[in-house]
Amino acid sequence: MSLSFARRSFLPVALVVAGCAGPGADLPPLPGAPSGPYRLAAEDQLRITVFEDTRLSGEFRVADSGTVAIPLLGPVRVLGLTVAEAEALIRREFQRRQLLQDPGVAVQVVAYRPLFVLGMVERGGQFPFQPGMTVLSAVALAGGFNYRAIQDRVSVTRLDADGRSREYRAGRADLLQPGDVVTVFERRF
Repeated sequence: MSLSFARRSFLPVALVVAGCAGPGADLPPLPGAPSGPYRLAAEDQLRITVFEDTRLSGEFRVADSGTVAIPLLGPVRVLGLTVAEAEALIRREFQRRQLLQDPGVAVQVVAYRPLFVLGMVERGGQFPFQPGMTVLSAVALAGGFNYRAIQDRVSVTRLDADGRSREYRAGRADLLQPGDVVTVFERRF
């Protein structure tokens, strides 16, 4: 057998094997968790405590516009801020408007925006995010993989820093972020 015949015979086999790589194989890998503290986003539920006047304290949801409506202050834009930055901003707003002289403000995330699990799971839908959540734990919340699922890789759709939606390939142990959409692929055979 000549070397050129072996090369010509190998090419169709290589193309067939590459085509069998399965869904999601061509997606870029999921980037690692961002460094630094968590940044607030729409649908995060916050507990804001104003120590000088408990009537100003409560739980507030970050609106789609990126604001929280705080008593006496009205909407305050917290989108993209860390918890510490949000505390400082709210404190400054109370002082700037001369409502409180030296307010003590604490901000805590009590519920992160949800994540979604779709595709070949028992009960897809929206689920609460918890820090440290992996692809496998999100699938477990959705009732686990169904019998037609590809179980070693999924698609994760995530908003990037510019607000654009990007799709990535992820494994079972990859960490998720609030707002991620996990899609479990279907086996072809």
